[in-house]
Amino acid sequence: MMKLIEKTPKEKLEGVGLLRLDFNSEDNWRMKAALPTLRYLSGPARVLVILSHKGRPIGFSKNLSLKKVAENLGKLLHRKITFIPHFNFELIKHEISRAADGSIFMLENLRFIPGEETNSAELGKKLASLGDYYVNEAFAVSHRAHASVSAITRYLPSYAGLGMAREALVLCEVMNAPKKPLVVILGGGKAGDKLGVLKFLRNRADKFLLGGAPANTLSMLEGVKVGKSLVEGDKKRLKALKAILAYRNLILPIDFRRSGNSIFDIGPHTEEIFAGEIKKAKTLIWNGPVGYFEEAAFAKGSLAIARAVKKNNKLFSIVGGGETVAFLKKYKMTGAFSFISTGGGAMLDFLAGKKLPGIVALEKNGKTNRTQKK
Repeated sequence: MMKLIEKTPKEKLEGVGLLRLDFNSEDNWRMKAALPTLRYLSGPARVLVILSHKGRPIGFSKNLSLKKVAENLGKLLHRKITFIPHFNFELIKHEISRAADGSIFMLENLRFIPGEETNSAELGKKLASLGDYYVNEAFAVSHRAHASVSAITRYLPSYAGLGMAREALVLCEVMNAPKKPLVVILGGGKAGDKLGVLKFLRNRADKFLLGGAPANTLSMLEGVKVGKSLVEGDKKRLKALKAILAYRNLILPIDFRRSGNSIFDIGPHTEEIFAGEIKKAKTLIWNGPVGYFEEAAFAKGSLAIARAVKKNNKLFSIVGGGETVAFLKKYKMTGAFSFISTGGGAMLDFLAGKKLPGIVALEKNGKTNRTQKK
């Protein structure tokens, strides 16, 4: 079981806290989601050190530096955030030791340093040497076995942040004891990424509603002409996806909005069918827009889904994935949903029944109550 900061005596959250956040998004919505945990820890902690990443750099990249992120977070929090542009750990420890009570630091993009993405124990130990305890508030990256997510927990008391704990709890509930009917909507640009969810929830979901690349791919396998539409290209995944066509709870589009021969959105008749299923649902999970929402003409299908969700006041609805959240923000529909997950790939892995390395690491730390440091 994970240790939770809200269940932990405040005296154990004193000293220097290391806080793993995820700023890997185009806007500040994940930053805003982390504010409650930041404020919660700012009380007992003498100093907070924020660990995060951005993008997938190979070495240093000025465009992916967290310097501007630190400035933006400071404005949101109304606090000064001291940005540390290097990974000289002895110097960082010296700066922290001299810092005034209440100081907040942010390290540079962790993916600039070798060992982060390979879950280096050495890097995990160096990061741990900066603090007295560790908090993971980065559900969106917890499907990655990285040093700042996994290895670091071997050397410090480690806890789940407020948002991290909430996401894990909500997703567990909808997987294990959802109010029925449960409707799962899957879209987006990658069909193969949804395969695990389709398999794992086969006997749990009452209906799967597919759009985007998942629908294009399965429609193609049924003989529908899809032109140059986004489809799965991997042969092994195509074979596995073909088996999905046998699901009795699967609903594919019966019409499409096209540009030339290519599919860019579900059609109006499909919208009606999807809306009818959403109207009956008590629980709904949505990951991936069902059309190319960047163009208004192809946002209609996703808008129809969001409006149907909004109309059903008995529905508990969860939405996740960067593109889906971006769509909802663009059309000011975030308020229609009960819960917005900060995770995309992490949410999909969780719903596919996979063990997330970040959660596993916190659970192991909780079981052993390991307090080894440095």
